[in-house]
This record gives sequence, structure tokens and C-alpha cells, in this order.
Amino acid sequence: MSPAAAFRAVRHALALVGLLLALVAGPALAQQPLQPPPEANSAADQQRPDYEEWSRTANRAEEAIQAGRASNMAFEALRAQIADWRQVFLDAQNANKARIDTIKQQIDALGPAPGEGESEPAEIAERRKELNAQLEKLRAPVVAAEEAYARANGLVSEIDRIIRDRQSRELLSRGPSPLNPVHWPGALTQVSGASGAVIREVANGWGNTVQRDAVKSELPKTLVLALVGIVLLLRGRAWAKRIGERAHRQLHRGRGVWEFVISLGQVALPLLGIVVLEEALFSSGLIGLRSSVIVDGLSRWGATLLIGWWLAGRLFPEGDKQAAVNIGEGYRAGIRFNIEALSVLLVVQDVIERVGEAVDFTPETDAVAGFPVIVVSALLLYRLTHGLRQGISEVFGEDTEASETAIEQNYRLRIISVLSRLGILVAYAAPLMAAAGYGAAATALIYPSILTLALFGAVLILQQLVTDLYSLVMKTDDGAGEALLPVIVGFILTLAALPVVALVWGARLTSLLEIWTQFREGFVIGDTRISPTDFLTFALVFAMGYVLTRMMQGALRGSVLPKTKIDQGGQNAIVAGMGYVGIFLAAVIAITAAGIDLSSLAIVAGALSVGIGFGLQNIVSNFVSGIILLIERPISEGDWIEVGGQHGYVKSISVRSTRIETFDRTDVIVPNADLISGTVTNYTRGNTVGRVIVPVGVAYGSDTHKVEEILLEIGKAHPMVALNPPPYVLFRGFGADALNFEIRAILRDVNWVMNVHSEMNHQIAARFAEEGIEIPFAQRDVWLRNPEVLKGD
Repeated sequence: MSPAAAFRAVRHALALVGLLLALVAGPALAQQPLQPPPEANSAADQQRPDYEEWSRTANRAEEAIQAGRASNMAFEALRAQIADWRQVFLDAQNANKARIDTIKQQIDALGPAPGEGESEPAEIAERRKELNAQLEKLRAPVVAAEEAYARANGLVSEIDRIIRDRQSRELLSRGPSPLNPVHWPGALTQVSGASGAVIREVANGWGNTVQRDAVKSELPKTLVLALVGIVLLLRGRAWAKRIGERAHRQLHRGRGVWEFVISLGQVALPLLGIVVLEEALFSSGLIGLRSSVIVDGLSRWGATLLIGWWLAGRLFPEGDKQAAVNIGEGYRAGIRFNIEALSVLLVVQDVIERVGEAVDFTPETDAVAGFPVIVVSALLLYRLTHGLRQGISEVFGEDTEASETAIEQNYRLRIISVLSRLGILVAYAAPLMAAAGYGAAATALIYPSILTLALFGAVLILQQLVTDLYSLVMKTDDGAGEALLPVIVGFILTLAALPVVALVWGARLTSLLEIWTQFREGFVIGDTRISPTDFLTFALVFAMGYVLTRMMQGALRGSVLPKTKIDQGGQNAIVAGMGYVGIFLAAVIAITAAGIDLSSLAIVAGALSVGIGFGLQNIVSNFVSGIILLIERPISEGDWIEVGGQHGYVKSISVRSTRIETFDRTDVIVPNADLISGTVTNYTRGNTVGRVIVPVGVAYGSDTHKVEEILLEIGKAHPMVALNPPPYVLFRGFGADALNFEIRAILRDVNWVMNVHSEMNHQIAARFAEEGIEIPFAQRDVWLRNPEVLKGD
């Protein structure tokens, strides 16, 4: 794409931004009374579109499309007319919508129509007939609008296809080669002739007595404007730069924000000077038809140079200032020079194109004049992208593997690496294409590549500005770049830049508006049309329902349920059930509010549910099991349970699984289906009363009744043991090494069973020592088969 086309793309991008702002401001403006177009079907008078006028316009468009001889400009104008009609028909499709919905509800209220061979009361049949007649009458304008909309939409698509095909053919067409020496003398003659024509035009103007007198009369104004413009042009950038350096030394908090604001003066002040100089030149009266082409372009050429220099300074600043891209300081100066030089070449290419259009350059002259600019631009583009890759590698040293790992982990470096590789390929391909005669393709390849890199650099600067603003507002410098809000805003900026990138690469503004129009109209699923407005309505209503549900859960958990006699597990089940019901109702209400009719999706949903059911049957099983756990409550949060050999406390019961915290402080995630279908031991279900069993062994020959008496005293003396029922001691039998006894006692709180077990063991050991009762242990005899080997020398 040429610089001129790129500038047009920028203007289109500004128009696109204006359209987005208008869409955002639309709801507010909708509150003001607007005058609808004559063709529109306004709510006040229900006027129908002028279908006769539309038919004439559509017939003319079809004839032009069939002939295919109209220019692109004529097709664009015709397309704009048809797009306006299409919008009229889209608005007309909503005619009588409220009345149509009411009549449909009335018909539904009469019940289903009788089938073949069936009948219904005459009064109902007559009423059904009247309502159907009214419905057909009200639907007639809607059907006509739908048919006209389909025709307009088809015509717009056909015109877009014709223009795209023409652009593709023009882009891929081969022209004269600039390396052919035969074309050089003619190109040199035509270029020098164009320069001479501009000079002669100014000289002729001065030679005209009347025009010279007009120049003299405007001379004071011209001199003042010229003086102001020259001062701003020569000194404005230096003034802004000096203020920026002072701010960098004196400011600490919010330094990046103020430096950005001040740096804009490096573009605004000189650009204002150029605009004033333009006005001075036009006020002189010496500017003619050809020279006006040059003067008209001064402001945008100046803007290109200034923005290029500004981007270079902001992305790769001098000294110790923070760079938007972390590269080695030794490469910054070279990269800045390449960026500034590329901005100069963009201006040179645009000057050649504008002058060529004014004096009607031949294709040979276009190729010869543009080829050196393409070659030098390719060289600078290669130096720029290669320098970026080397600068990034230098930051991570000679370790290539570490450099590649860092690039993979940092999305910004990854994008720069990809763009650098593509830039190197473009730098090789563009000169070869231009040399082979594909000048249009080479121009459409290299200059959009340069502008894409510039746009990416601008996005990086804006992302850094967002980070600095966040740091200033939050009054923190640590971790601002890693905070969530700046990342989200940066992502939004990247998405917002995509339409501009499309315009830079040759996309038509009408094509982007067409995409936006189709996006606003939504998509059709069955008989239901879903638009972004429906999604927004659904999201807002669902969000409100979700927030209301969480508020109700909080009120129940904190205020209502604690005042009841419901146990903690029951309270948790009620709160969780309220959450599920609330979210379900929020979804249903949101779908209804958005006007999404899901009845047409019933068959598709039924078919999908069968296939999904096989793949998600485990998830569905766990979900249903979770609902059963909340309703039946065999376990509750805080219960001590044993499942699958794991002991622990229930910490949470979710839809799919239950989390258990073991005594080792580890989490065990158990699928709900296992809790329903398997065996679960709940030690604290209903109450915390539980039993402790303490086994004890004594030596043979001990007085068993005395042992029983001692153990019983120990059991009754423990404060955690309940006296009703009282503890008791069992003589379990004769073991291999001991007489086996057990203390069995009911504890007030079974959660202390391990502590009680340990304390009783301590007391048993102490009492047995006092009473001389021996706790046996296993004894073994060791036989040595070769004792002579163990004898010493």
C-alpha cells in the first residue's frame, strides 16, 4: 500500500472510531426526538418504505453489476445508496412487532388448532379465523421488508465482490521493470518536467500584475504567519523536549504519565507550525493547481515525520529512560535512526505518488521513480528488524536457549520476534518483486509492513501509559505492569488496533462497516436471531441475578439461619441449594429478557444431549450425587468421615466432588458418586458422641480381677468419658504372650478420641508400675550354629 493509501486508511480509521463513538452515544441520543428518513417506517406514522423508488435503484444496480463497466468510485457510491436502503428495510422488519406478538399470544390462548377430522366450537373457530387474518395483514409489511432486505444485502455483496476482484487483478498485474534502461530517460524527463512545471506556475503567478498586487496586499499577513510557523517548526520540538527532560529529573510519582503528555508537544507544536506555514503559502496567492498538490500535503508529510520521530524517541529513548521494548542500549541509537529514516521515505514515496497523479506519470515513470525508494526502504526495514532481534538477544546474553525461553514466556517479545522475522522476509521480497515489474504488489507489501510496525509501537506506548496511569492512581510502583487492570486495558487496545491494521493493509472502510453491520444484526439459529444487543441484555440480567443470589446467600448465612435451630450442615445445604436455584432462575430470566426463543433448538439440543450424555455421564452422575448429598445430608461440612480408607473432616461439598481434609492436613477430593454408591463411615453424624477402645495386655500370672479394677478406675476418672452409659472393661482372651483386656468407653466428643487414647495409655503404664503388674513383651532365643568362628585369636 502506498503512503497516500495509508493516509486514506488512517482517515478511514478515524471515521471508524467516530462510528464506534456514535454507537456508544446512541442510547443517550435515543432519548432525543429524531426525524426519521422519509423512507423509514417510523413509530409515529407507520409509513412504509417507498418500494417503487427502491425497485428503480435496485434495477439500476443490477444493470451496472451485469455490465461491469462502472468505475470503482461509481460502484462505491451505488453501494452506499443500497446500504442506506438496507438499513431502512432492517428497521421496517420491526414494524407492528408488539401488535404481532400480542395476536400470537391470543392465538396460543385459544389452544392448538383442531387436526384433520376434528372440530372446535364455532365461536372459537370464528375468533381463530379473525386473529389469523389480522396476523397475516400485520405480517405483510414485515415480509415485504424482509424480501427487500435480502435483495439489498445480496446487491451489496455483489458490488463488494466486483471491487475486490478488481483490486486483486490490479495488485497482481505486472508492469514495466524499473531495471530496463530504456525507461530511464523518459522517467527522468517527466520527473524534471513536473518539477519545472511547479516552478513555472509560481513564476507565472508572480509575473501576473494583478496577482502580484494581491500578493503585496497580503504580504504582512503572510510574513507574520510564516514567521510564527517557522519559529514553531524549528523550536517547538526542542521546547517540548527540554520540558520533558526537566520533568524526568524533578518528577517521581506519575513521571511516565507527565512525560507522555509533554512528549506530545514534540508533535503538536511543530505540526502547528507546518499548518501555519501552509496557510501562509496559500495566503500569498502564488499557489496554483500543481503547486497546491505539494502545499496540501505539507501537513500530513510533516505529521508523518514528527510521529515517526516521536515513536522512535518513546520506544527507544536516550539515556537511562525506560524503554517500551527491553533491548540492549547499544542498539537503541541505530534503531531510532532506522525508524526516523523510514518515516522520511514514507514521505518521499507519497510525494512521488501525489505528483504523479497530478501530472499523470506513465507506468514506466512510476516504476523507475518508486524503485529506489522501495530498495532503500527495504534496506532500512531489514536493519530495523535485525537490530530488534539482536537487541533482544543481548539482554539475555550469549545463552541462546535462555533467550528463546524468555521470548516464549513474554508475549510482547514473542510478537516482536514474529514481526521481525516477517519484516526480514518483506525486506528481501519487496525489491525483487519491484525489479520483476510487480511494483504495485511490492508497494502494497513493504509500506503496510512499515506502518504495521509503527502501529504496534504506538500500542506498546499506550499500554505503557495505561500502566503508568494505574501506578499513579493506585500510588504504587511495584507490580503495576503485572496488575490485572492494565493487562485487560492493553488487550482491549490491541483488539481496537486490529481494524486499523486491516485498513493499513488495504481493507475498505465499507467492508469493515459491513462486518460491523452483520455483527450488529447477529446470527440466526433456527428461527431465532441472536444479536449483540441480546447478548448484552442477557449478560446484564444474569449478572444482576447472580449478584442478587449471592446477596441472599450472604443474608441467609449471616443473619437468618443462625437464628434457627437448624444444624450447621443443614444451614450449609440450604445456602448451597439457594445458590443453585438462584443461578438457574437468573439464567432463565436472562434468556427470557433477551427474547431468545429456544423452542426451535429443542430438537438440536435433544440430539446433542444424547451424544454429550455418553461423554459426560460421569460428570452428570457426580452432579446428581451432589444434589442428593445436599438434600439427604448423609454427610455435612465439618463431619469426621472415613471413605476409601481415608479419615478426615469434610471441608466443602460442591456440585461435582467433596473435599476432605485428613489429619495430615492434606486434601482428598472424592467424587460425589463414590459417596453415594460406596460405604462411608460418619463419626459425627447427628452428634459428637463416640466410643474409644483401648487394648491392654498383661503378663500371665497377673490377678485378672485387679487388672480389671485398675482399668475401670482409669476409664471412669477421665473427664472426657461419659458416665451414662458407664465405661467397662472386657477380658478378651488369652494371647500368645499376654492376657488381653480392653477399656471401652463412650466419649462426649469423639473428635478427641486420639488424645483420650494416648492419655489412658499413659495412666495405665503408671498404675501398672505402681501395682507391680507386668506388661509382657515378646522374647526370642538366638542360636549360633558356628560359635567357633566368633572366637578371638
